[in-house]
Amino acid sequence: MSMDAQKTQSLLKHDLLPRDLRKIDKGYDDIVPLVVIREKSILLSILHIKALIKSDSVVLFNYDNTYADNKLVNTMSEKLKNVQGDNLDYEIRALETIFADVIDNLMIEMQIHVTVVNGILHELENDIDLAKLKYLLIVSKKLSQFLQKATLIRDLIDEMLDHDDELSELYLTEKLNGTQRSKDDHQEVELILESYSLHCDAIVQTIESRVNDVRTTEEIINIILDSNRNDLMLLNLRLSITLMCLASLLFLAASYGMNLENFIEEKNAWFWIVTGGSTVFSIVLFRMASRKLTQLQKIQLTNR
Repeated sequence: MSMDAQKTQSLLKHDLLPRDLRKIDKGYDDIVPLVVIREKSILLSILHIKALIKSDSVVLFNYDNTYADNKLVNTMSEKLKNVQGDNLDYEIRALETIFADVIDNLMIEMQIHVTVVNGILHELENDIDLAKLKYLLIVSKKLSQFLQKATLIRDLIDEMLDHDDELSELYLTEKLNGTQRSKDDHQEVELILESYSLHCDAIVQTIESRVNDVRTTEEIINIILDSNRNDLMLLNLRLSITLMCLASLLFLAASYGMNLENFIEEKNAWFWIVTGGSTVFSIVLFRMASRKLTQLQKIQLTNR
């Protein structure tokens, strides 16, 4: 059977619209979550879970027999059997299981990111090298992506909580039985979503704290690198000043080395006069250049 035929069959079987399949057929890496409520079903696409919840069944569109998928199926099977005997409808129990699995996955991924970030930040406190800086950049990007993903899920839950009519529409069993539920009568699902909203918000707050730590570390590293770069520039300028002063002495030595006749060579005292004068001139030139460099440093610090 072709892919188009399978999609058409799914549309007819589950009473969906073509745009509904397009919303969940975006690939595994799509981080934008969504919950679409129809008359007889609830369509979800959150993290790796793409499911269709009905009043008496749950359809997983991307079941790949992985550990995460098997864990979700086993947990949902136990929850839907209603061993504890709660009064929740079938679809509400399925929805709770999916959100619980999503929060568990976010918690596990958060712990991994936090451990990695704490490790690299601790290593940078002891030593800063190029390899660690590159790794910090990679970790920072992954942390920002995870923060965006967790924030979108939290916003989705909060948005559902802000719309009473959507919460009431989640009770598919009562709609199937012809029971009309008022817009304000959704305490069970509201408590469930509020609980997971708090958990998701805690995850977002933790990741935001780690992101701020990474940014603070990056700023400190930039300050250290700028300071080292400025020290190297100052050292280069001081060496240039020293070479300039020595060049004045070398100029006189080169002039005498040309063996040109002049009156200075007739008296021995002129050797000490020229040598002492050129040395004093070099020292004065070095002090003037150093003082000027110090003034430039003070001006730069004042401007900052």
